[in-house]
Amino acid sequence: MAIMVTLCLIWGFQQVAIKAVAGDIAPMMQVSVRSGSAAVLVWLFNRFVTRERWLPGIALRSGLAVGALFALEFLFVAEGLRWTKASHVAVLLYTAPLFAAIGLHLKLPDERLARLQWGGIGLAFAGIAVAFLGPALVGGVSPAAGANWLLGDFMALCGGAAWGMTTVIVRTTRLSEAPPTQTLFYQLACAFFLLLPFAFATGQTTFRGTPLALASLAFQAVVVAFVSYLVWFWLLRRYFAARLGVLSFMTPLFGVAMGVLLLHEHVDAAFLAGSALVLAGLAIVNGPAWLRQVFVRGTRAEGGAGV
Repeated sequence: MAIMVTLCLIWGFQQVAIKAVAGDIAPMMQVSVRSGSAAVLVWLFNRFVTRERWLPGIALRSGLAVGALFALEFLFVAEGLRWTKASHVAVLLYTAPLFAAIGLHLKLPDERLARLQWGGIGLAFAGIAVAFLGPALVGGVSPAAGANWLLGDFMALCGGAAWGMTTVIVRTTRLSEAPPTQTLFYQLACAFFLLLPFAFATGQTTFRGTPLALASLAFQAVVVAFVSYLVWFWLLRRYFAARLGVLSFMTPLFGVAMGVLLLHEHVDAAFLAGSALVLAGLAIVNGPAWLRQVFVRGTRAEGGAGV
């Protein structure tokens, strides 16, 4: 629990960290540089610490696919943060489990969704609709600002979809058998090599090395993209994935709170209501697996005590 709370705080803060120094370092430049730096750290960590043997023959297949989707995810995040609030991105990006659940339902027989889970997906997408349309319907947003705000939110949602599809590829290809460092390296390296040229092509090359900007970039590269992702993989190897998934719902809550406290963002009631529906839907989609694991564990414990 302590590790998951810490991870969720870190992940909730990353959008705020990017947004806070966007005037000094362009968001696209931030995500590309942090990805390249973290990729080097992951390679060194595997080479000299874990020394895990990477699977051959997957770099140009599933490795490239998962890397391209990871790059696409953060392309949408960086572009979305140019137009919308960090708190909005924190919520909409973490719709990824919905898209992953739908993709795995179509690809893996063992991941079929029950009726209750489909109801949770419907509830979550209803929440997305409320979060998108609610503020515009209640007024208070100028047409120009509303258009930019909707574009940014839509990009954040697309980032969540790309993240969800990344999960599907990892689960349905040989990457499911690969060491975590190999998968993470492919993701980070592809993000660097794809996003850096995009930053130059679109003129997003602003880089003023102020102390705050460099500290934010170091936090993103070392703490977020290197340490937190490796810790997450370590947790997945030791604890129930469904239980960790439920605990990760704290991330958008922390993201909204830090956007309000640190960036003084205003979050309207309609977006909060939509966010609550999204989180409720995510809980319904992931909750049954968590409850099954708790029930099975409890049954085994009772059996052991009886013996």
